[in-house]
Amino acid sequence: RVEAFRDAASAMEQEKEILLEMIHNIQNSQDMRHISEGEREELNLTANRLMGRTLTVEVSVETIRNAQQQESLLHATKMIDEIVNKLLDDLEDAKIRLMSLYGACTSDVPAGPIDQKFQSVVIGCAIEDQKKIKRRLETLLRNLENSEKSIMLLEHQKSSVRQSCNSKQD
Repeated sequence: RVEAFRDAASAMEQEKEILLEMIHNIQNSQDMRHISEGEREELNLTANRLMGRTLTVEVSVETIRNAQQQESLLHATKMIDEIVNKLLDDLEDAKIRLMSLYGACTSDVPAGPIDQKFQSVVIGCAIEDQKKIKRRLETLLRNLENSEKSIMLLEHQKSSVRQSCNSKQD
């Protein structure tokens, strides 16, 4: 029963993360640009209210770690944070590096290179921490993918506007 209880709490932690990500994606979706200002304001107010209510829920499952596991977790977290901090400087490089970290966490054969150093650090973490690290990387990569799509749509819209302006001048 204790393990079932811990599993249920972990599932709730994950559900909270998913809900926050969904609300954030709705707030930043391209569809928000295609609705009236009043509807957009109402949706943002609702999203902010839901975000606030979701953030009031605290679910925490503590992981028992030895000193070596604690050190490995801190090192793995630091490696991810360094890439995230450089994300705006070089989006493409950050994505490649995050994918190599993710490849180090998965048992599937990854599409690209694997960061061997990161893999050895993650192996030193507790199993629960390994799963959390993998989920964090999945979320980061998913958010990067969504950001790239938004950027491509904006660029497409800009080029369409430029083309329509140029054809009107002709």
